[in-house]
Amino acid sequence: MIVLPLGIVWFAAVGLAVLDGRRRAVGVAATIALAAGLAATGWLGVVVLRDGPLETVAGGWPAGVGIALRADALGVLFAGLSLGVLLVALVYELLGGARTRSFPALVLFEAVGLTGLFLTADAFSFYVFFEIAMIAAYVLTGYGERSRQLRAAMIFAVVNLLGSVLFLIAIAALYHVTGSLDMATIASRARIAEANPVMITGAVLFVAFGVKLGLFPFHFWLPAVYTGTRPAVSAILSGALANIGSYGLLRFGAGLFPRELELAAPVLLLLGTASILYGALQAVSRRAPDEVLAYSAIGQVGYVLIALAVGGPVGYAAAILYAVVNAVNKTLLFLAAGLRGWTVGAAFAVGAFSVAGVPPAAGFLGKAALFRTGLAADGTTTEIGLVLLVFLGGALSFVYMFQVYQRRFWAAGDGPPTQPSIATRRALVLALAGLVVALGLWPEPLLAVSARAADALRQGAP
Repeated sequence: MIVLPLGIVWFAAVGLAVLDGRRRAVGVAATIALAAGLAATGWLGVVVLRDGPLETVAGGWPAGVGIALRADALGVLFAGLSLGVLLVALVYELLGGARTRSFPALVLFEAVGLTGLFLTADAFSFYVFFEIAMIAAYVLTGYGERSRQLRAAMIFAVVNLLGSVLFLIAIAALYHVTGSLDMATIASRARIAEANPVMITGAVLFVAFGVKLGLFPFHFWLPAVYTGTRPAVSAILSGALANIGSYGLLRFGAGLFPRELELAAPVLLLLGTASILYGALQAVSRRAPDEVLAYSAIGQVGYVLIALAVGGPVGYAAAILYAVVNAVNKTLLFLAAGLRGWTVGAAFAVGAFSVAGVPPAAGFLGKAALFRTGLAADGTTTEIGLVLLVFLGGALSFVYMFQVYQRRFWAAGDGPPTQPSIATRRALVLALAGLVVALGLWPEPLLAVSARAADALRQGAP
């Protein structure tokens, strides 16, 4: 059951890689395969929530030799979220026709990498799947093959090569310190290991994931890449690939190194605050929608850092909830920004309200969880500071999001009659906006899953 989601997208990616993705039948096959992988992940999630975490070793190999897989609430949540974003982005692009023969297969390979790293229980396998996702994302960044897209692909390749090298160094250090690559063993041995080498290893891991997330001061690459790619690829990068950073900080920080995470809390608070303010102020000063959304992405991940710094059941659940909501918001906004018309403007407004934390959009849940996290912080001064920071960040988000709305959609209208493919894209974006509102009106399932995922971290999972 654990292998099924990964197996579906793997065999589909390999099979479709030799076919011409510009043909409609190939695109339909890729869509069906990705939808089947998402359905299998949903089924796996139901079983995990009902019966608890599941473990297996692929291929029937003994433990420590084969690829160890583990499905818990945290991993399944991020796997399902990423596959859903990939499916929406794939359908969005295919409605207008794939521009290269490799696009559907590349999206499937991206699904392989993301699904594998979210469901693996081995640190080195995490690195392998991480590289699969990075390679597929690098090629996708150059999708369209225009000069700005090729330039974005080059920047993305160089920066993520740096992140990959740092991550590989950290994995080697983990093995040196703990004598194992199994995550559960690493978690148990790190608690009794000397603090200094574990802290240094954790710092290298943080930098590697910080580069991937685009945290301040590792943000320098993100605006150039996000503004140089097509809307569907930007949605993949911000709504699916960026989940690696959030998940990595949660899994390795809160799950494997909780002691070191607690010691580093002041640094996380400082960096999270810097990311929120820097990203918001830069977004306010920009005019192009893709630039505003790129700098907004820098600011939004700062909230995840703040929630992690506070820690505990409230902080971890808030970090998970905000990461999920932010991924959905960014997918909606990047796809809507590539279209015009009052209907798309309405969908964009929903996403804007969600980023600003205005009910009934789902972003209100994330902001409310962050307010609760701020009130749970130690010290009255810290509590007041975090609450004011969340309020200020939300106010700045409201300003820059509706600056974009005014410039892009206020007087755009529907314009001349559009092709059926564009009308279908609009319907897809409206459906995504409906999902954001539905999550805000019926938040109980998302809140429950986030709490279960936080429990998995606090129990030392994986």
